[in-house]
Amino acid sequence: MIFDGRGKPPAPAARPEPASWADDAITGSCLGHATVLMNFLGVRVLTDPVFSTRVGPGFAPLVLGPKRYLQPALRPRDFAAPDAILLSHAHFDHFDIESLRKFPRDTPVVTARATGDLLRCWRFRNVHELDWGQSVTLATRGGELRVTALEVAHWGARMMRDDHRGYNGYLLERKGAAVCFAGDTAYTKAFAKLKRPGRSIDLMLMPIGAYDPWIRAHCSPEQAVAMANDAGARYIVPIHHETFKLSAEPMEEPAARLRAALAGEPGRLLAVSVGETFRVPGAETPSSDNQAPKKLQTAKD
Repeated sequence: MIFDGRGKPPAPAARPEPASWADDAITGSCLGHATVLMNFLGVRVLTDPVFSTRVGPGFAPLVLGPKRYLQPALRPRDFAAPDAILLSHAHFDHFDIESLRKFPRDTPVVTARATGDLLRCWRFRNVHELDWGQSVTLATRGGELRVTALEVAHWGARMMRDDHRGYNGYLLERKGAAVCFAGDTAYTKAFAKLKRPGRSIDLMLMPIGAYDPWIRAHCSPEQAVAMANDAGARYIVPIHHETFKLSAEPMEEPAARLRAALAGEPGRLLAVSVGETFRVPGAETPSSDNQAPKKLQTAKD
């Protein structure tokens, strides 16, 4: 990865255009690390929003933590404010206060057990804490969105001693479609619980980086594919790579290993690099459900 003369990380090769995403499909893009912006059949969802140059304790510009290797594909000013924000756990590279403060305080936020205090102190007032197996149905501008917290293999402490905090993946359901955001996880058989008759997981957003030497906390690309298979997922989009140097493997290795793991069925991989736009085939709703796009509030930057 090459930085410019000012030490600024380069922009992704692709830039998504969320204003063009239809409300009758599942379309989105990984904006960097675990930050995914998605139009889920008319409901705009944002996962683990992190747009800061560095992540860690402190407040900009005095932040102690790793620096981005790649700029965000979009910043909050570049897209309409989300209808819902999902936070998987309280680690700084997933739960970034500076980034969250860019969004309206009445935005519905779904977060893990015992993490709501980190939001309420910044006056977020529509906070839903979920533990594994618990669900909430959000009423949004685009319609209802059901969110269920899923078991993952990770940990939730923000600092050294607050290990009481939870850590989640999430299942999103709407109009018969289902998307799984795995958050941060090591290999676990827990995702096999999602596979059941009459339900198909249309898309899994799976972490694939930071496994060397942290394999007990972060899955390898091959393990990510295995967990998606356990869940019966039709398609896969990787997250948690290309953005922060958190481990020993080369920055380009996770994506290369993921492509190799899916070499026999490459059509299941909808996007790989930060900024690429994905659209889930076969997840469209009937045209009678379409609604004209509405002008939405844009977040501050």
